[in-house]
Amino acid sequence: MSWQAWAVVAVIAVAMALFASEKLRIDLVALLVLAALVVLGIVSPSEALSGFSNEATVTVAAMFALSIGIERSGVLEPLSRLLMRIRKPWLLTLTLMLAIAPLGAFVKNIALVATFLPLALRVCQRTGTSPARVLMPMAYAAQMGGVCTLIGTSSNLLTDSLAQKLGLPAFGVFEFTGMGAILAVVGMLYLMLVGRWLLPRHIDADEIEEVEIGKYVTELALTESSPLLGKSIGEAQLGERYGVYPLELLRGERRMWSPRSQQMEEGDVLLVRGDWEKIEEFQRRAHLHNVPESRYVRDPDHPRVLAEIMVAPASLAEGRRLAETDLGRRPDAVVLAIHRRGQVLRDKLSDVSLAVGDVLLVLVDEGSMPQLRGDDAFIVLSERDDARRMSRKAIVAAAIMASVVVVSGLRWLPIPVAAICGAAAMALTGCFGRKDVYEGMDWKIIILLGAILPLGTAIEKTGLSQEVVQAGLHLIGNHGPLAALVMVYLLTALLTELMGHNPSVVLMVGIAASVAHAMHADPRPFVVAVAFAAATSFATPVGYPTNTMVYYAGGYRFTDFMKVGIPLIALFCTLSMWLIPKFWPFYPG
Repeated sequence: MSWQAWAVVAVIAVAMALFASEKLRIDLVALLVLAALVVLGIVSPSEALSGFSNEATVTVAAMFALSIGIERSGVLEPLSRLLMRIRKPWLLTLTLMLAIAPLGAFVKNIALVATFLPLALRVCQRTGTSPARVLMPMAYAAQMGGVCTLIGTSSNLLTDSLAQKLGLPAFGVFEFTGMGAILAVVGMLYLMLVGRWLLPRHIDADEIEEVEIGKYVTELALTESSPLLGKSIGEAQLGERYGVYPLELLRGERRMWSPRSQQMEEGDVLLVRGDWEKIEEFQRRAHLHNVPESRYVRDPDHPRVLAEIMVAPASLAEGRRLAETDLGRRPDAVVLAIHRRGQVLRDKLSDVSLAVGDVLLVLVDEGSMPQLRGDDAFIVLSERDDARRMSRKAIVAAAIMASVVVVSGLRWLPIPVAAICGAAAMALTGCFGRKDVYEGMDWKIIILLGAILPLGTAIEKTGLSQEVVQAGLHLIGNHGPLAALVMVYLLTALLTELMGHNPSVVLMVGIAASVAHAMHADPRPFVVAVAFAAATSFATPVGYPTNTMVYYAGGYRFTDFMKVGIPLIALFCTLSMWLIPKFWPFYPG
């Protein structure tokens, strides 16, 4: 191989390590890959920028805007209220999958899971069921639905765009639907009949402290009338008497060295942990005041709502302190307490750097709740006095989305043009606000797509794809196109778990087409294998954003995804080897 090919191998290896480690954001890794390819002279500046004008990148951006319109207009609210009536966990699991899978074919998966996650948690709490029994199947169903149409997931659109660049005809909007629907039905049957026995059945007693969302950390200050004055924490027996557990004693800016034996004084701040109801009772009985709440600008004419919100994957709040976030700067909302899974926080709330999965207890004006629900940095898990109503724009948003699907499905307009027209129509009809589309857009995915696409060009230009193809053909020997199809599928699935679905598509589409040409077969079956393998990432909680969302909310272990997801990937691979040649023959007549 040439030095350029070896350089591309090195760039890919470093990128895979960075993607898997999650030490850098995915969009930053993609930009580093792009910069390396340009600096090394492997791609020209025009080739380097071509990804940002690619049809897939433009279409994904427009589809994000359409999904925001669907979400913000309240189209899904009637279904949410219907699901809230379900009492049995197994029926909730089945109903959620049956609802989310079809919707996932047209609506952004993250938006779907964010919408249904709070109600699933509320039903689980009401029935005394572990959320781990419900949330993972819900996330998997969103992926199964996304692969059923060309516009259901960004990796499908990317696959189609790259295939067209290789001279293949464009895929239709519903060309994947037949096979995708079969896999979705089989996948849901697996989750109901087999997967349910692999999911965590209960939460062990020694793990309650780690996974229970109700365990919050907050700051309580002693007032002049507090009965705790003059006592030490040990003498006060807070755990035995009040059911709350002291973590630290703060005096001014000082952290007391021996808090259990130090006598408490007026103005001292107790950092305590416990169920919020017990913390409130302790605050009332011990005459304490909540330090964060004292900074809340309260309007007596506006009722307040107590809401639990979770820091979402890819949130702009990740790694920031509260004061550095939009939420922390709002005068109409205050964070009263924080819960972090698997870790007991021992810092003042203002000093905590937020992480994905953190649950915040927020006191907010009721009139500001719609804005908080629309903030993509957080997912609202629960709220008291919930008074949300279905928007009158919901019918308009649903009609526009249906029009985009019909127009693109009948090929009256190209998919990117239809999606852009639909996004413009939603903006003009007020389905989302002026800033919503910019705040709700997942810019990390857009940057990732634009920056990673030239990597495929580099693989082709340096001849690396041919080297990989020859090595793969040598490995499978003379076992025919079906063996080659298995190789392409499994390699894509592995790369997806390591790098994510979009980078794996960029790497594998060209290789898949080259394998097909070497076998003198039609490339379309091999390209389809890449699309399906990349869009169904079940084996790890980091392979797909929806997996990450339920990983934190459901209290899963990393191995839980492996136990349920690896057999599901094997099942999908086996079925795909039977279905793909039937829908897309190796040697069409």
